[in-house]
Amino acid sequence: QVQLVESGGGLVQAGGSLRLSCLASGRTFSGYAMGWFRQAPGKERELTAAISGSGRSLYYADSVKGRFTISRDNAKKTVYLQMNSLKPEDTAVYYCAATGSIYSSKYDYWGQGTQVTVSS
Repeated sequence: QVQLVESGGGLVQAGGSLRLSCLASGRTFSGYAMGWFRQAPGKERELTAAISGSGRSLYYADSVKGRFTISRDNAKKTVYLQMNSLKPEDTAVYYCAATGSIYSSKYDYWGQGTQVTVSS
C-alpha cells in the first residue's frame, strides 16, 4: 500500500515556474514508477511525465517537453515535477500516481491532487 500527498500547487503568471512535490508513505517506494497526471475542467486526464523506480527512464508528453522536468529522491520517498515557462493551458489539477512499471498504463495509487492555475 502506498499513500501519496502532493504539494506545491498555486497561482502563477504565464512564463513563471512551480515545483510540485509528491511524498509517498509505505515501503519500497523505489519499486514503483511514478507519474504526474493533470486534468483540466472538461478535459480528459493526461499523463504529463513519468519516471522509473531507478530514475533512469523518463517519459514526457509532447505538450510539456522542454518545459517540465520529473525527478525523484528515493531516500526521501518524494517525486518532483519542475514546471517552467508555464502557459495558461497548463492550468489543471495535478495528480501524482504510482505504478509497477513506467511502461504500464495502469496506475494503482493516486494522490488527492493539487491545483495549478496559470494566469495570462
